[in-house]
Amino acid sequence: MANEVLSALKRDFIHNLIVEGKRADGRGFLEMRDISVRTNVIDKAEGSAYVKYGETKVLIGIKLQKGTPFPDSPAEGIIMTGMELNPLASPDFEAGPPREEAIEMSRIVDRGIRESHSIELGKLCIREGELVWMVFIDISVINDAGNLVDASCLGSIAALMTAVIPEDAANAFPSMPMPMQNTPVGVTVVSIDNNLFLDPTLDEENLCDTKLTVITDKDGALSGMQKSGCDSLTPEAVVKMVNLARDRAAELRERYLSHLSIRS
Repeated sequence: MANEVLSALKRDFIHNLIVEGKRADGRGFLEMRDISVRTNVIDKAEGSAYVKYGETKVLIGIKLQKGTPFPDSPAEGIIMTGMELNPLASPDFEAGPPREEAIEMSRIVDRGIRESHSIELGKLCIREGELVWMVFIDISVINDAGNLVDASCLGSIAALMTAVIPEDAANAFPSMPMPMQNTPVGVTVVSIDNNLFLDPTLDEENLCDTKLTVITDKDGALSGMQKSGCDSLTPEAVVKMVNLARDRAAELRERYLSHLSIRS
């Protein structure tokens, strides 16, 4: 009962702030929290990144393993993305197999990377039809304070941009940087009381009427889009949210990815 009262009080508090044109943490509706991106933070990984969106913290590791290609793409490497919701990151997370929420979020990240053709998969082929590199993108949530998807999208690309494929002398495959050719960035827009917000906190995500994650590539083209929430969106609202996300993604890409150099 106490939790229900607290939830109701928090809900009223946030709605009242919105009426005044404010957010609980003092940001403007379209203002993002402080963001930081650190790369090469895991020595044993082929690539890695640690990303903070305010108090939301995610750690991404890139691991490579040799495997058999898919029959319909015998000359292309394989991408696999997974997310772990650490119980220490939130009281709502439980130990055990990946939950539906983790699977859904990892699929959004994976879709953006895959549909934008971020990695030139043909260059991961060792022997056509027999042996290719498999790229595992492992996302670990350290702390959930909202907007995990955006942090995971940005961190995954940063980790891939600094990843190195190891030498395979037996198959005459040299060491080389991950063959990156695009940098998709995800931006989530939420609607609360007919107002649009960027970079939602956990409370704002729980209260929002609807949420739209938009992933755009370096040219501004759509690489992925995911809607959640029970409220419908008009075509005009979708266009507004997509344009807002595309513009902010370009800013994030320039600020946090453009300076990254491939690790040698």
